[in-house]
Amino acid sequence: MEVEDLSIRYETDGGAVHAVDGVSFTVDRGETYGLVGESGCGKTTLGRGILRLLDRNAFVESGEIWFDATLPGWADENGQPRREIVEDDAYPVRTDGMTDLAALDGTQIRDVRWRNVALIPQNAMNALNPVYRVGDQIVEAIARHEPATPLEEAHGRARELLDRVGIEPGRADDYAHELSGGTRQRAVIAMAVACRPELLIADEPTTALDVITQDRVLGELDGLQEEFGVSVLLVSHDVGVVAEACDRMAVMYGGKIMESGPTRRVLEESANPYTLGLRNAVPSLEGDVETLISIPGSPPDLEDPADRCRFAERCPFATDVCGEGHPPTYDVDAAERGEIREATADRQHRSACHRLDVLERMREEAHEERTWQRTQESRS
Repeated sequence: MEVEDLSIRYETDGGAVHAVDGVSFTVDRGETYGLVGESGCGKTTLGRGILRLLDRNAFVESGEIWFDATLPGWADENGQPRREIVEDDAYPVRTDGMTDLAALDGTQIRDVRWRNVALIPQNAMNALNPVYRVGDQIVEAIARHEPATPLEEAHGRARELLDRVGIEPGRADDYAHELSGGTRQRAVIAMAVACRPELLIADEPTTALDVITQDRVLGELDGLQEEFGVSVLLVSHDVGVVAEACDRMAVMYGGKIMESGPTRRVLEESANPYTLGLRNAVPSLEGDVETLISIPGSPPDLEDPADRCRFAERCPFATDVCGEGHPPTYDVDAAERGEIREATADRQHRSACHRLDVLERMREEAHEERTWQRTQESRS
């Protein structure tokens, strides 16, 4: 999947809220890609926006979501887009077979959901219909996208899927209230992979679960990825979960991507003040819990965001240049060599920061509490 310059807004009584603003990233086949950030940064809106599962007052304002799939009516016998479809500008299909999900109408996007892209919603406790048996809900997804599948076979698949995620197959006859929180979470995962999608969007899949169940759920996702070759977009506020599960990641703040790249590099060689601040707030088994440092201040107002770096007001390294518009994403490798230039490939280590000319100083001083106290004092 290739997300290009995607913007999503909410229309409210107070005006438009720009929850996602010009976001771009790619997810490779078989990869787990993480989106991390504090509450309200736009990551859930981004994940749900890909499938257009947004509230009625939310709209995809601009951008493209290119996905490697072809709708059934647009494909030839080999599953590839027909030449007349590719050549007709009325269809959002590229010559390489990628389809723009943002340009599909309501009926077309419903053909994509579950069959090509599936969602594990944020609150699994309320994701299952309370008046339908768990197995019947899985069968419903299969019947919608594979109408030729006999009902008996679909029920058999539902039980196999539950068994695959560690649930006793007989519990397909249970209702949601008869399952524990962790079991419900795994049942939702079974439902999400029922039609063998190419991409799984997991929105906070471990929230409200104890650490043992969290590890079990992440293990199930990893196993399903290995078995079916599914790609995973993992949305989380938990840096530890992203560090454990993701190949690459992006750090969001105020509707923008602040830093992205290989997970290990982003977390161990952070190149953005916001990422450095997040790291300070994550406890370590090797460190002293009393050394945790919070980021002072509050997230920006997205109804009328100022024309500056989104993190500038809370950043201890901000200068006048940070007020000259939100920065583009720069190549971190080049910055470490003393060259400041924009990144040209999504898979590079990238950072949206005007101060990469003092990157090493920022990395060194960001670990000190007094650095962040300066920001609090300047705001007082």
